[in-house]
Amino acid sequence: MLKQSLNYKLLQKLSPQQIQLMKLIQLPTQAFEERLKQEIEENPALDTGKDELDSIDDDLSNEFDDDTGNEKIEAEDINIDEYLSDDEVPNYKTQANNYSADDEEKNVPYAAGTSFHQSLKNQLNTFRLDEEEKAIAEFLVGSIDDSGYIRREIIDLVDDLAFTANIFTTEEKVISVLKKAVHTLDPIGVGARDLKECLIIQLKAKEPNKNRNLAIEILETAFDHFVKKHYKKLQEKFNISEEELKEINLEISKLNPKPGSSYAGNNKIAEQIVPDFSIKIVDGELDLTLNSRNAPELHVSREYNNMLKGYQESNVKTKSQKDAVFFIKQKLDAAKWFIDAIKQRQQTLLVTMNTIMHYQYEYFLTGDERKLKPMILKDIADKINMDVSTVSRVANSKYVSTPYGTKLIKEFFSESMKNDQGEDVSTREIKKILETVISEENKKKPLTDEKLATILKEKGYPIARRTVAKYREQLDLPVARLRKEI
Repeated sequence: MLKQSLNYKLLQKLSPQQIQLMKLIQLPTQAFEERLKQEIEENPALDTGKDELDSIDDDLSNEFDDDTGNEKIEAEDINIDEYLSDDEVPNYKTQANNYSADDEEKNVPYAAGTSFHQSLKNQLNTFRLDEEEKAIAEFLVGSIDDSGYIRREIIDLVDDLAFTANIFTTEEKVISVLKKAVHTLDPIGVGARDLKECLIIQLKAKEPNKNRNLAIEILETAFDHFVKKHYKKLQEKFNISEEELKEINLEISKLNPKPGSSYAGNNKIAEQIVPDFSIKIVDGELDLTLNSRNAPELHVSREYNNMLKGYQESNVKTKSQKDAVFFIKQKLDAAKWFIDAIKQRQQTLLVTMNTIMHYQYEYFLTGDERKLKPMILKDIADKINMDVSTVSRVANSKYVSTPYGTKLIKEFFSESMKNDQGEDVSTREIKKILETVISEENKKKPLTDEKLATILKEKGYPIARRTVAKYREQLDLPVARLRKEI
């Protein structure tokens, strides 16, 4: 049986311009500069700087057609005043206290160097290796990850050597080259197959002494006890005092568990964070500024200005002129939209951050994380009458420079819990107190999650042990057993 029904659906569709605006809002300062550069390169109607612009009368009364085209262009379709201005500075770049005084861009140069893997291969040239050994050694170096480890099984490497390099060898031969050459490369410890081997390689490279020899023995024969900090078992097994074990532990703690990541010539360059906002305390009041790199000066280029003037002054309207005006109008529309989008982006960033600043006023005045109020995205969205997703785009990707360091804005958001007085408190406040309690504990007898829950309850925060465990993990703090020290 065929049944017909009528359904109504309310759909909200975003225009391409709205989608682009959302993407612009999400971009942090450095990415925004790249996007701006791209738009200027792609749209010749956009220009930067302070070129003097001649105003153009938009009274274009001529209408033209040609013999082959059916479409007409009305002069009124192009209102030039909407795109051009005789003002040297765009009207959206206000001179109020909205932009930080960092117009002079400061570039921090970094030294170019040899890559990590290339450095290792260069070092192989100092070894006396036959042709096969050198090929195996280079293949092993190419298998080292950025931390300095070879994570793959030796048998798999043997197979790869046969398939990809046409080198037929054995596991014994590969291990021999690994120990003979790769494990002696700098930084010491590269080419290890696990943490245990990495630490032992570094210890064996040191000058022999009692602590060094005993440390090697402990790692070789009781690695699990050492990692799990079963110090009593280690003292009994090796018949050493607590003081001797402390010295050995100190010796091992000086080693590098990731030798590859410490290499100065590694291709990975630390990302430079450019704050999108700056909050300063001026005469006891908070002062918010937007990084001036987010406020570019844009206008229509002089070349397009002259092209429009040429069209206006021309008495004959040809087919080529018609095509040119179509192109000009398209680029002018795109330029006008982009400038408007930048203006909306600036306004959105400022109003959002300003609301966050006033919501967390006590924190920004003192820097005390315990004064952070519970705050979710909806709290800010409701105050500025914007969508939660818009606030999320600002919070998740933007940084603010404060008197207490540069912070990711989303760090100021946290859910609330009730204290024993029935008051809403931020989970950030509870985490800060938990972090303080753990930092002040007796490291010989670290506090268990159960004990931590009891202490927090005594301080007026009745939370369960499993919640303590969750917060501790979010703070990247290990369980009590692994926090134990000698």
